[in-house]
Amino acid sequence: MIQNNRFSVLIVAFLFIIIAVQGAQLIEMKSGTETFVGKDSSLYQNYDHLYKNIFQTQSIVVMVEGNDVRNADLMGAVDRLEHQLAATDGVIETTSPASLIKTINYKMTGRYELPETNEEIEAIIDGNPDIFSQIIPDNTHMLISVVMAGSANDKTQQDILTATENAVPFAEFPPSYNIIVTGDPAFQISMNAEMNSSMGVLLGLSAIFMVIVLLLVFRHVRWCLLPLPVVLLGIVYTFGAMGYVGIPMSMVSMSAFPILIGVGIDYAIQFHNRLEEELQDKGNKTRAVIETVKHTGPAVLIALVMTALGFFSLFTSTVPMIQDFGKLLLIGIVMCYLSSIFVGVVTISLFDSYSDKNPLRKIANKIKPADSETKKKHEEDSGSDRLIGRILQKITDVTIKYDVIVLGIACLLCVSGIYLDQSVPIQTDVQKFVPQDMLSLVDLKHMGDIMGGSDELNLIIKVEDTASPEVLKWIDQFSEHEVATSSHIYSASSIVSLVKERNDGVIPDTSQEIEDIYSEIPDAQKDRYMYGKNMLLLNFNIGNAVSDIKVIGIKELTNIVKQDMQWMPGPPGVTATITGNSVVFIEVITALTSGRVAMTFLGLVLVLAGLYIVYRDWVKALVPIIPMVIVIGWSGGIMSYLNISYTPLTATLGALILGVGSEYAVLMMERYFEEKDKGQSPMEAIHMASSKIGSAIVASGATTVFGFMALLASPFPMIADFGKVTVIDVLLALLATFVVFPPLIIVLDTWRDKRKGIRTAENETEIIKQIKGAEI
Repeated sequence: MIQNNRFSVLIVAFLFIIIAVQGAQLIEMKSGTETFVGKDSSLYQNYDHLYKNIFQTQSIVVMVEGNDVRNADLMGAVDRLEHQLAATDGVIETTSPASLIKTINYKMTGRYELPETNEEIEAIIDGNPDIFSQIIPDNTHMLISVVMAGSANDKTQQDILTATENAVPFAEFPPSYNIIVTGDPAFQISMNAEMNSSMGVLLGLSAIFMVIVLLLVFRHVRWCLLPLPVVLLGIVYTFGAMGYVGIPMSMVSMSAFPILIGVGIDYAIQFHNRLEEELQDKGNKTRAVIETVKHTGPAVLIALVMTALGFFSLFTSTVPMIQDFGKLLLIGIVMCYLSSIFVGVVTISLFDSYSDKNPLRKIANKIKPADSETKKKHEEDSGSDRLIGRILQKITDVTIKYDVIVLGIACLLCVSGIYLDQSVPIQTDVQKFVPQDMLSLVDLKHMGDIMGGSDELNLIIKVEDTASPEVLKWIDQFSEHEVATSSHIYSASSIVSLVKERNDGVIPDTSQEIEDIYSEIPDAQKDRYMYGKNMLLLNFNIGNAVSDIKVIGIKELTNIVKQDMQWMPGPPGVTATITGNSVVFIEVITALTSGRVAMTFLGLVLVLAGLYIVYRDWVKALVPIIPMVIVIGWSGGIMSYLNISYTPLTATLGALILGVGSEYAVLMMERYFEEKDKGQSPMEAIHMASSKIGSAIVASGATTVFGFMALLASPFPMIADFGKVTVIDVLLALLATFVVFPPLIIVLDTWRDKRKGIRTAENETEIIKQIKGAEI
């Protein structure tokens, strides 16, 4: 079908490119909490539906810094900025020293306007330190908050950020002041843009590395660079499927594409290599295509299935970005396989008639006659293959000679690595994942240094009546207790603070008085802490807890607050739920510690089951798995030695090692048993396997390593660290294939042969006894 419909296949492939491009337009960039915690978890439900959609606000912050921020000219510019932003869609309110000064001045003089002199402004600020301390921390810094809903979508955030940046020049700030537009939304928007731009760089580098490795290890075939466009076509299809399936682009999923290039190009190489071989042997294109698809198609498909089983374990993770990573890898390897078996085979078949028109070959022919050059080139290539084969054969001889020592050291290092792996730290601070010189991050950290941290524990309190004096007094007492007793809780904010401000610092004794005060509070302020008649919010400021005490410390702090609530219970009918960004990340640490172990274990079981189903032989099922288990142990030791933390990306290493590395051991094992079936001894068979297929595995491993190497150039530290470890792990997988695998298969296969021999001898003895008995 492929050979008889070559042009139809290419037309269909082109139509799918158009469909894929349309699907790619649907891809969304995501970097928020929903990429860390599953939306079906109760924790996320509390965070998203109760806190984020009802109470949470987020702010674009304009930070002003200069010699003295307490002057009339500057306040005038701030006032003009607020007027411009007030009408912007999505802006709930703006908060600045200028608006607060106008409110206080109105209470004092009855005029809602800014005082005209610096002295009057300084007097108002100095006379109300509690009000201004958060937005004027010192005489050289001032903050203006442009507040939007916590549930505002990416487009709304981008529009408000753009409006703020455009409004700053029109506000006409005095020239001696520096204006910085920052805040968490600005940081998130900048991070998404950086991810988008770095994606093209990673793909470009992967392509360059692939060109280099193909010219080095695949130069014995015509059109040696053809596997690269074939695999890139599979990547295009993957982008399209990503949009249609709804897989978002995150820091983890963006790193899948260099991996897919490294893994997928091996499929294209296998089909290309076999078709070239068949064309030379048979000289008939139709038979060559049929033989290639008939023999190479199933072999590569088995390798793909084993890889997919390793990747499938990623779905056990509760971290959504890891699940998306698994989906993307599964879709990607299938797309690369389809691209190779259809487009790759058809293209080579079509190019066969025009191979003499290859410009590189024309130039070469001018220098040296084609036949002579081809002969010399073939000798060089086969010579290099023989050299690699001889080296691998010698390594095999040494490892088998000292099999007990080799296997013992390998297992000892594996156990040591597994032990050291327990001490590898876990990083969940998003700010550590991004380029540390990114301007938006520098600005955000600068604001944090000036203003202090803004991490919070958020308590959603469900009550029977939000105007109950007993409820408000309990919130007040509990807040004071937590701030006084915990060194990591710096302040508390709730509706209680607003009520006390309007009632001489005390909470009224009746519900009606509280209701009257509620009616005086502006809705924009009240809605931050109260929803309807049955829900209140209490915020605890915990500074820079994510950086200072890490997620483990936040978990302990959360448990202390829960214990204190049991010790100081609220009035009857009051229930409290702790939520917020900081608490949500506790879920992540659980997923990354217990989840990655479960992923690796499930991957082992799935690949083992898959191998047994294919071979119906326990030895053949176990032999490829054991070296990969050893490599997983080695990997833990490497991460500990290099001081690389576990992140949502490096947590997938166990599954990746199984998916990618098991292919090498399977190929070696296939050739070993093929040689044994020809009547050779185990030693002769492993020699032939090492020398014949070893160079092909080295070439395959080189393409994968070069694909992963593109990750090292990522500006995102999380992706660069992942690239570093995966390159090392693939090299370790190759090392295990040529050092651990030979003595392992000799030991297990020889043991099984001896067992068979004993059983055969016992059966023969029993038969002889039965015959003698019958004769008697």
